[in-house]
Amino acid sequence: MEILSTKFNEVIVISPRIFQDPRGYFFETFQAERYKDNGIPRNFVQDNLSCSQKNTLRGLHYQHPHGQAKLVSVVRGEVLDVVVDVRKGSPTFGQWEGVVLSSENHRQLFVPEGFAHGFCVLSEDALFTYKCSDYYAPDAERGIAWNDPDIGIAWPVEKPLLSEKDAHYPRLRDVDEKNLPSFA
Repeated sequence: MEILSTKFNEVIVISPRIFQDPRGYFFETFQAERYKDNGIPRNFVQDNLSCSQKNTLRGLHYQHPHGQAKLVSVVRGEVLDVVVDVRKGSPTFGQWEGVVLSSENHRQLFVPEGFAHGFCVLSEDALFTYKCSDYYAPDAERGIAWNDPDIGIAWPVEKPLLSEKDAHYPRLRDVDEKNLPSFA
């Protein structure tokens, strides 16, 4: 596997080694020791799968407390996957990074605790999978506005399909500090 860097030291793009022949292809989607050796020393406790249609935007979500690290990938289709540093005191607070994940490039993105996460579906539909380091905690569910002008994410769609909840999250500057994780 190849590790690709992002603007955030903690956020990692993983490009797996693909074994391909006339029958198709094979690759490991997770191998604990190898991932730990490459800076992902997490025990994942929950796997999730979402199916979304084109122009759906999910996010920007995080949990606090009970932060979740996530290892995300696309099984079918293509998405623009985005992370935002929401750790108060971080030198990169409020900055974002976007990575295209697809069933063609097989890339994964490791999103550590302290980052809000979201994605926008670029293909007709997408099957999106993610491993989580902690369980979903409804009382700890948080989010920030997908279109926060202070963050300035260059989403590929102007009028995305949003959930009611995602459509009403506050701007990052309006989030009470007690609802933000701290930079360690």
